[in-house]
Amino acid sequence: MKVAIFGASGGIGAALALALADRGFAVLAGSRSGAVPAHSLITPFAFDLEDEPSINSAVAAMADDPPDLTIIATGVLTLPDGTGPERSLRAMDSQAMARMFAINTIGPAMIAKAMLPLLPRDRRSVFAAISARVGSIGDNRLGGWHSYRASKAALNMLLRNFALEMARTHPLAVVAGLHPGTVTTALSAPFSKNLADGQLAAPSVAAGHLLGVLDGLTPQDSGGVFDWRGERIPD
Repeated sequence: MKVAIFGASGGIGAALALALADRGFAVLAGSRSGAVPAHSLITPFAFDLEDEPSINSAVAAMADDPPDLTIIATGVLTLPDGTGPERSLRAMDSQAMARMFAINTIGPAMIAKAMLPLLPRDRRSVFAAISARVGSIGDNRLGGWHSYRASKAALNMLLRNFALEMARTHPLAVVAGLHPGTVTTALSAPFSKNLADGQLAAPSVAAGHLLGVLDGLTPQDSGGVFDWRGERIPD
């Protein structure tokens, strides 16, 4: 089986790439710089999440032998300029919100636009994106983090849309969102200081959990968002 991972330089993406390569799968691992974990079964590629032509170019190189599993492991909680999630509506900024949506929603949507038509029609295939429990509207009890929550909620809606559309042409395909829990990565570092023991997972552990979830998903699960235990998260 061939695998493509978009965002293989981050903590979770790199761990997923290594775990899948260790399983014996050929892994196409992408990042902006092309720098990804070293492994004999990992082949790097470069793409820019905020540049659709670069996404299309990367995907075009896969067209002759497309992957059976695609994972989007990109995402941002704190922007590169240090802007973090808003704690109140007074902190909202239109430019920061637009950037959050560009990275967490629009970029993954453009990857889906390019990748989903390539999925095989005669066998099971999976397209998954790292999402977040805080993107659930039904599970929202605290508010705050407006741009991040909204961008992940929008991503979850798009995944549902894609699943419904793909079911008409690729009935064996699975399109799903994944919530990895809180993982020891740069994304979660500023917000993990007060967590109790056992609430943080190493990237390698999180990757193992997520791959276990993906192994168990069926076309009937397509369109859902699942946490690292395999439990479906409310819409």
